[in-house]
Amino acid sequence: MYERPVKIRIGYPCINRSIGCTSNHTFRLASYSETRMIETVSANLDCLAKILKFNADKGIDFFRISSDLIPFASHEICGFDWRGHFVKELSNIGRYIQKSGMRVSMHPDQFVLINAEKEDIVRRSVAELEYHAAVLDSMALDRKAKIQIHVGGVYGDKGSAIKRFVERSLRLSPAVSRRLVIENDDRSYSVEDCVAISRETGVPVLFDVFHHECLSGGLGVSAAFKKAAGTWKKKDGPFMIDYSEQDKGKREGAHAHSVNVRRFAKFMAMVRDAGIDSDIMMEIKDKEKSVLKVLKYISA
Repeated sequence: MYERPVKIRIGYPCINRSIGCTSNHTFRLASYSETRMIETVSANLDCLAKILKFNADKGIDFFRISSDLIPFASHEICGFDWRGHFVKELSNIGRYIQKSGMRVSMHPDQFVLINAEKEDIVRRSVAELEYHAAVLDSMALDRKAKIQIHVGGVYGDKGSAIKRFVERSLRLSPAVSRRLVIENDDRSYSVEDCVAISRETGVPVLFDVFHHECLSGGLGVSAAFKKAAGTWKKKDGPFMIDYSEQDKGKREGAHAHSVNVRRFAKFMAMVRDAGIDSDIMMEIKDKEKSVLKVLKYISA
């Protein structure tokens, strides 16, 4: 019987270290002006287009777009219609992503805490999620372009913290909720915790391999991988994974500067054996350089 080969895409987050530009330029809030916004966003979008072209040329077909693409977009100071002003540029980028068969995602900073105890933090967190959804919607990308977040804090009562996350995630707008995924972290919320939350919310679980090594709850990597993958529906696109390794000599949880290609290839073999199409984000400090090392190694 013919078995369909497992499809695996490999990518990196936010910054390209080869092309000499960055798509995450920002500025101080005190310097805010519409002119400054236009100049900064224009440069960011121009660089993003160059990064995506670089990736497509090199066979890198998964990329995480920087949250700083549109500085202060979720802040109350921003009255600028960035979606209207940059409608052509955003549309062109979206078309290029779709034409190239690439997948993109976004990952708000860790200050996005929808299970926070303070209402002002929750309000700002929801506004930030709406901004991320607006970026992907402006590119006319479907729900497979995901927004990943952590569950959040424990606040001295994990059960209550989970309950707040569940209740608030169910109240998010459709624009956000259709893209939302949660990932296991290295200190508070394991894969098992996230899968339990997924059962109540329908939010898929992204599997962070490195975080799982720090907080496994006694669950093996292969078992955790399969449990997280089981939360994904076809409409959400292929299962998403974050991959990194420990930087030797640094504190526990510090990401490695460069990938160990043999170790990564071993992990890929496990993914293939599981028979699950997966998109792997390599959270390695030298970014695209490690991805290119891996691509060269596995094609040799």
